[in-house]
Amino acid sequence: MRQSSLVVVANRLPLDDNAAPDGACEWRRSPGGLASALHAILQPTPATWVGWAGGVGPAPAMSDIGSLRLRPVSLTEDELRGYYEGFANSTLWPLYHDAVQQPVFNRDWWETYRMVNQRFADAAAEVAEEGAAVWVQDYHLSLVPEMLRDLRPDLLIGFFVHVPFPPPELFMQLPRRVELLRGMLGADLVGFQREQAAHNIAQLARKLLGAVVTDDAITVEGRTVRTGAFPVSIDVAEMRALASRPDVVGQAKQLRHDLGQPKRVLLSVDRLDYTKGIEHRLTAYSELLRDGYVKVRDTVMVQVAVPSRERVESYRDLRDRIEGEVGRINGEYGRVGEPAIHYLNQPFDRSQLAALYQTADVMVVTPLRDGMNLVAKEFVAAREDGAGALVLSEFAGSAAELEQAFLVNPHDVDGLKETLLRAMEAEPADLEARMTAMRRHLTRHDILAWARAYLTALDHTGRLAEQLPADTPRRRVPRQRSAPPPGKDQ
Repeated sequence: MRQSSLVVVANRLPLDDNAAPDGACEWRRSPGGLASALHAILQPTPATWVGWAGGVGPAPAMSDIGSLRLRPVSLTEDELRGYYEGFANSTLWPLYHDAVQQPVFNRDWWETYRMVNQRFADAAAEVAEEGAAVWVQDYHLSLVPEMLRDLRPDLLIGFFVHVPFPPPELFMQLPRRVELLRGMLGADLVGFQREQAAHNIAQLARKLLGAVVTDDAITVEGRTVRTGAFPVSIDVAEMRALASRPDVVGQAKQLRHDLGQPKRVLLSVDRLDYTKGIEHRLTAYSELLRDGYVKVRDTVMVQVAVPSRERVESYRDLRDRIEGEVGRINGEYGRVGEPAIHYLNQPFDRSQLAALYQTADVMVVTPLRDGMNLVAKEFVAAREDGAGALVLSEFAGSAAELEQAFLVNPHDVDGLKETLLRAMEAEPADLEARMTAMRRHLTRHDILAWARAYLTALDHTGRLAEQLPADTPRRRVPRQRSAPPPGKDQ
């Protein structure tokens, strides 16, 4: 394996689960998700990506994707269960999302998590050239920065947390809190979606490690780690180009026709996860139907719930509850050929998503807690017509940037109902003003701007950022095959 000056380390490789006819690898796209976010940055940039290829057993041989080299990491069945399904997604994920679901503390999972993190660190050390920059991604790999520093002190190490980072009173519940915190602080720069998260880790470092902290730095045991907020974004030019493609525009018109040409279409696109607020949203919509504020013939709701972590029991239970509630609502309020809710538990490719975004009159993005939520940004980028309303949870990271959305507390079902009605009844001029302001913000703060800001903060010189592709106002977007579920990105 050749060595690289820029190495990305993430839980998953950015690969489509389906091989092309000639056996070539293709970039993996999905609604939201890490691979989708990094697509515009890394596909044309000389770099190496270290990650799990999916499946269990020995790591397969991988072809490059353009100038991106792939270094697969293997997982056994037991490791997948303990590291990924266990500590990462049954302990850290719920804890980091305000304990919406009770975290599970299983002592056996920790050792598996530590062992797998060491394997990722070893792989990164192997492929990084002298003095390279290694960019470690997200909560699955919290121990890798410190492990990598022990192996290769010559490296420049960045760590970015895509999910929320909890307040000290929640993090303190972790039985292995000190080891996890030390692992993260092995980086030179720890980045978060929001400033509050950087404040949270500083408080923890002071309390648990006796560190000296400032607004943007943590000094512990003679070494200073910088921290900061770098809100992740999307490839705005790519989404605009996709949304304007004639076949996508035609697909949007056909979708509207297939839905019965209703006056209003409400759309939600989520990974099937208990943090996404799907049950609260269904309750609100059901009560609007019950009280006569919404009529089935005039208004239709489309809920896309992409399958996710189906081996984890809590996710299977959630799917059963949601499917039962959708069935109840359709049974009570639907008509023959006119369901109240069109529920789709399947993955969609990006052209289908762009068509759905253009079909929606109201995009409903109401997670109970979310690090960012890129679906909200994709919807705004896709709507160059200036139409459409975005109802957005206050607890999504994107709410700090998309201030012109109809912001709502998703825990407040009555408030959610009122906000949905406001969005549905808003004047076209009001909607256009809101969407124009949000699109202007996204144009200035796209995925390339995010990567440049982070990498420049990491190396202080701008040389890393110079490796990134130049700005391109619009990109031609080829037709793509269906993407796999975004849950497997995380």
